Amino acid sequence: MIDIETLRACVRNGIEFVKKQKDVIDAEIFASWNEHITVRLNYTSDIPCNGVHEPKSTQFSGIGLLAIFKAGKEIKVGFGSSSNNITPKGIAEAFQKARKNKLHDPDFKSLPMPIGKPVLENYHDHAVMEIGDETMIDLGWRALEGALTEFRQKNFNNSIIVGGDITILKERMAICSTKGIDDFDESTILTANITSMIEKEKVKGSGWNTNTHLSNFNPEESGRESAESAIKTIDGERIPSGTYNVIFGRQPVTDLFTNIVIPALSLSSINSSDTPFLGKLGQKIASELLTVYDDGTINGAVGSKRISCEGVPTGRTNLIHNGFLVGFLANYYLSKKFENSISSFIPRNGFRFEKGGRNHNIQPKICPTNIVVEGKEEVTSQSLLSKINNGIYIGRIWYTYPINGLAAGDFTSTIIADSYVIKEGKIVKPLKPNTVRINNNITDILNNIIAVSKDKKQTIVWGGEEVVMAPEIAIHSVRLDNISGFIA
Repeated sequence: MIDIETLRACVRNGIEFVKKQKDVIDAEIFASWNEHITVRLNYTSDIPCNGVHEPKSTQFSGIGLLAIFKAGKEIKVGFGSSSNNITPKGIAEAFQKARKNKLHDPDFKSLPMPIGKPVLENYHDHAVMEIGDETMIDLGWRALEGALTEFRQKNFNNSIIVGGDITILKERMAICSTKGIDDFDESTILTANITSMIEKEKVKGSGWNTNTHLSNFNPEESGRESAESAIKTIDGERIPSGTYNVIFGRQPVTDLFTNIVIPALSLSSINSSDTPFLGKLGQKIASELLTVYDDGTINGAVGSKRISCEGVPTGRTNLIHNGFLVGFLANYYLSKKFENSISSFIPRNGFRFEKGGRNHNIQPKICPTNIVVEGKEEVTSQSLLSKINNGIYIGRIWYTYPINGLAAGDFTSTIIADSYVIKEGKIVKPLKPNTVRINNNITDILNNIIAVSKDKKQTIVWGGEEVVMAPEIAIHSVRLDNISGFIA
């Protein structure tokens, strides 16, 4: 483990080294240490198994250096990195790579400047930073026991499969530049993603739990939810292809926003002209019931960060307000490129997220933190059912991706679990898993919102670092296509 003071000393000393180089105008040095720990569950009731596997841990650290060089009458920008070497030698190696890689970039304006002060302080969990193998394994057993207890209480003892993982992410980073930025960040994330199956019934259910602190983390709940969901979907029925009113549960809302909506609300998509919202700033793009914003300062939220990987304090970025497009996520580079007299974008979302941590090997890209989805007039979950009346409750989807590019807005996704048929405002029977595919356009989904629920839950997609404060959302006229079954 590398402590924060070692990282801070590295970047500060590195800047002093770079200042002495005659052809350097400006420079920025980023150093990070990350640890990613995973405990996998693999329980099978009918086959001998370990149930919970031993923890697997990966650590990576290093330096990323961006330098601006004099090159005659123009300037050139170069980036270099050095892995697992938080030393003066690592700085020198990264600098030489930056010099070798330097290129003229007509869109480059400047390195990030200091912008305000961070809101969050000392928000990570010291207990997570020091967590041991025994505690990690115990978290796995707690999740498994949550599922098995639920199954036993409902008299299911055979044909049971429980899988998933408990993941802990520890991050430390420091950044220093010739523009006056000299800051650091430390964060901890715990997630449980559990899937339970009753193999003979051909059903599965999911459960999840997230937190930033060990004392508030509840893996048992994720296990229990997964088993409960699997039991509820026994004897599911198929439905014919058609257009249905639906309720998207929290996981589908998170999946759609993470894979389709939020990428389209980024300046990186504007830069590549790959968004259905190109040229629509200030225009209505969704139902007036919908408001969406990103906020990296929410206390206790998994996606919260003190500063970005550019040294900019996190904060709230409004994206959609009462159906109108009011902003985009931005990093410093693209915020300056698109800055004009009409609009400007505060660069709160320049992060180096990759491979489970803040990666020194890449330059900052645009990433969300905590996406909050709200309704203008939020209602109870029961009211959502009443508004749908007859339709489908969709509880879990996967393999959600855009068709024909993000700009077209078309997407597809498969309903795989936790879903039900709604009749006369009540859930009457489960939907058979893996028999229905969603084929729609995201602009239609956003404009056809009927209602948004009050209750929200921190929800994260597998492998993601951002979180969605996800409600349930009722939508009218969603195209669902029956998937052909196997030929006997």
